[in-house]
Amino acid sequence: MKKPLIFDIKRCSTVDGPGIRTALFLKGCNLNCYWCHNPEGKNPDTQLAFFAKKCISCGACAKNCNFPTKCVKCGNCAHFCPTNARKIYGKDYSVPTLSEIIFADKPYYDATGGGVTVSGGECLLYPDFVASLAKKCQETGISVAIDTAGNVPYAHFEAVLPYTNLFLYDIKCLDSALHKKGTGCDNRLILQNLDHLITTGKDILVRIPVIPDFNAGDEVERIKRYCTQRDLPYELLPYHEMGESKQQALQDFSV
Repeated sequence: MKKPLIFDIKRCSTVDGPGIRTALFLKGCNLNCYWCHNPEGKNPDTQLAFFAKKCISCGACAKNCNFPTKCVKCGNCAHFCPTNARKIYGKDYSVPTLSEIIFADKPYYDATGGGVTVSGGECLLYPDFVASLAKKCQETGISVAIDTAGNVPYAHFEAVLPYTNLFLYDIKCLDSALHKKGTGCDNRLILQNLDHLITTGKDILVRIPVIPDFNAGDEVERIKRYCTQRDLPYELLPYHEMGESKQQALQDFSV
């Protein structure tokens, strides 16, 4: 299985599970939610983005390009851009390197009940990698949360179960046809996996993105009742438009 690339590392996060956390975002997703606020996480490969409004036409990117005739996505242009108008998404990290980054903030986790959250994209597309990292965290007393949309074989959950304290489980809607319309995939496997996961006794927090003209209203109320019937805690995630500028920047970069 292909090794995942990391498109973001957020230290001292307070929105990716309890306490202060380090959140790792892995590239690659098998859903295609039209509202996605991390569109740079969909494609599993390295991508370059160009934020036109930040560009001051200084020419630093061109001066420092080592491959002017064919872009190899080395990221040199992004590295030398003084305004961050160019950005590279997708870097290769080893488990030991990520462990060092995570371990550096252990005092904050201990003081706040935090830990590490592995997210995406869809991090459970890479169960062996995630399990290896989660095991190292558990061995040093660091709590592990997995943020997933659940659209993977249940064997992927089984690989990380021994090393995971909390699953942040996304439920977009219950109606299968509506789910396919909004994400490109029906939700049968997602709901089946959630039922299996409940039987393990692991802590689960259902997260419901509230999307105007998609699930806001009756569908969200259905999901809330669904969770209540299963004694699952849930939280609502308000919609925002931060992903739109990143999607445009990915489209604007031409090679």
